[in-house]
Amino acid sequence: MILHTLIDYDTLRVIWWLLLGVLLIGFAVMDGFDLGTDILLPFVARSDIERRVVINAIGPVWEGNQVWLILGGGAIFAAWPPLYAVSFSGFYLAMFAILFALILRPVGFKYRSKRDSRAWRAGWDWALFIGGLVPALVMGVAVGNVLQGVPFHLNNDLRIFYDGTTLFELLNPFGLLAGVLSVAMLTMHGAGWLVLKTNGEVAARARTLGSLAALITVVLFVLGGVWLWLGIEGYRIISAVAVAGPSNPLAKTVEVASGAWFANYAAHPWMMAGPVLGLLGALASFALLRSKAEIGALLASTVSIFGIISTVGLSMFPFILPSSIDPRSSLTVWDASSSHLTLFIMLVVTIIFLPIIVAYTTWVYSVLWGKVEPREIERDGSHAY
Repeated sequence: MILHTLIDYDTLRVIWWLLLGVLLIGFAVMDGFDLGTDILLPFVARSDIERRVVINAIGPVWEGNQVWLILGGGAIFAAWPPLYAVSFSGFYLAMFAILFALILRPVGFKYRSKRDSRAWRAGWDWALFIGGLVPALVMGVAVGNVLQGVPFHLNNDLRIFYDGTTLFELLNPFGLLAGVLSVAMLTMHGAGWLVLKTNGEVAARARTLGSLAALITVVLFVLGGVWLWLGIEGYRIISAVAVAGPSNPLAKTVEVASGAWFANYAAHPWMMAGPVLGLLGALASFALLRSKAEIGALLASTVSIFGIISTVGLSMFPFILPSSIDPRSSLTVWDASSSHLTLFIMLVVTIIFLPIIVAYTTWVYSVLWGKVEPREIERDGSHAY
């Protein structure tokens, strides 16, 4: 397998850092409007038929959209094993909460309309709300904690030890701010989808709530940046770095310093595109929702999601998971990856199959294009959710 030497090890590491970002953004964009729609369900739909319209707006696509979550988890497992070990074990309770909420969604979709009972259906509507709110909130909280550093360390044998205590320590003020920002961002995105897929009062309420969510997204994103600058220390490497060396996080020296998360923007001004797109996308989403521009509003919220998530990755580079109790154990792009050969094989597989997934997804959405109408729900009867 000599072909893998055609791409340098350090280049492959950067490529997989970028691909991990693509997969996470893909999940936030594709499954994000599903989660946002679930969050909006109790508030944009007043009657049973309106609630069924909202559910059927995402019913045919939500399951396929979750493929991006599986792809992201698989990429972390294969390309960044130490990152997988720390995050999926240290954040175990948070992951369990997300899993529980995601399980509620398919059960809610399948069983919600099985009984013609107002209490039964209302209960499942709130279950779907929880299925959208909890993943959006907890994932945002996790990102907020990553920016502050996670309590883990490595011993001399590179064994990983997570020194955190309970789920509640993750619910710190900055983590909660990031969580609420995530909820607002995906609610904005879900509103854009509902405006595109529905008519009448449902679309009108979605425009109103989506506009509010867009403004909250802007305010919280700015507040988070100011808080990160003034009140949260970042990490930087102060020793020589072997960018193509073996994966050994302990072979470096790391310093914790105020403003370190903003150093990349001074060194590489083009990275400012991340926060700029995050802000402008949310502002454009607000304006386009108010002006009833359906496709434009959804595209604008997509740009905002891309910018906000990119901002986190660009600010932290080359760190992917800093340690709050032993900065030297922090995981970076240069010392936490799989082998050169593994990354190359994964890249070949990705080059083959990712375009197929994108092409198939595009075809599915083209087939399902159009608005969900109440009369169609009533006519289809048991075939609709």
